[in-house]
Amino acid sequence: MLKNFTIYLISKTQIYLELGKWRVTSLMLITVWVGMSLAASKPISLQLGLFTLLGIGLVAISAGSLNHLLEYRLDSLMKRTERRPLPQKKISARHVLIFSLATSLFGLILVRLASNLLTCFLCFLSLIVYSFIYTLYLKKHTPQNIVIGGLAGATPPLLGWTAVTGNIDPGGLILVLIIFIWTPPHFWSLAIARHTDYAKSNIPMLPVTHGIAFTKQQILLYTLLLTGISLLPFSIKMSGYFYLITALLLNIGFIVAAANLLKQTKPTTAIKTFHYSNFYLLMLFACLFIDHSLMRNT
Repeated sequence: MLKNFTIYLISKTQIYLELGKWRVTSLMLITVWVGMSLAASKPISLQLGLFTLLGIGLVAISAGSLNHLLEYRLDSLMKRTERRPLPQKKISARHVLIFSLATSLFGLILVRLASNLLTCFLCFLSLIVYSFIYTLYLKKHTPQNIVIGGLAGATPPLLGWTAVTGNIDPGGLILVLIIFIWTPPHFWSLAIARHTDYAKSNIPMLPVTHGIAFTKQQILLYTLLLTGISLLPFSIKMSGYFYLITALLLNIGFIVAAANLLKQTKPTTAIKTFHYSNFYLLMLFACLFIDHSLMRNT
């Protein structure tokens, strides 16, 4: 009986983790923490750090769950998403809605109590933009959906920054800009690999509306732009030489991946570029954090 209960519990946990898009949420929380660390002039208190991260994480889980709920019919048409919990009827739409409302409410309350009203408002705004403006409108009506809607996904480091300072400062906006410019080549790489699914579902992703060759060119252009943007922390002395060197190396890797994608026709090349973009963002923000720690200790 205990074994059956354990299996049941693991199964339900996996469903809710998938609804909350735990991989994306985990990467997002890393950028939140880096934003907090770069904004702080002294050690971050346990209350501020732990509960702000928990609150923002819950809001992100809510946004992911709402995305599953609002797109479950579309998900059932695409190979990439047809095995998600709702298309597979592993959970009811009613339970997903309740879960999403509960996590968003509890998360926003935590953020407000742990940090400040500005951070709470920005969390709420990001939730609305991603869950409704992007998911319900932009994604279905414009090939620039990722570019415009990417702003909501770029806010996490700013949330960390404002949680500490209570202000929107240039340093926090630069972190937003990095993710904002990173988002198109990241998602367009995946869209190239899954363009058949998007075409079948009538989703106007760039590879569907403008062709794969044009999308590859845009990926390379955005990657080159990202290289310049990612060096802004060093240019305003928010980071030091450790970050400069590692950022340059990471950008060289991204440019090589984008250039290789431009030449190759294999779908696996697009997936490799997509995976490298994840690695790139994780390592870039990790290096920002390490560099800040080194500068603080010297």
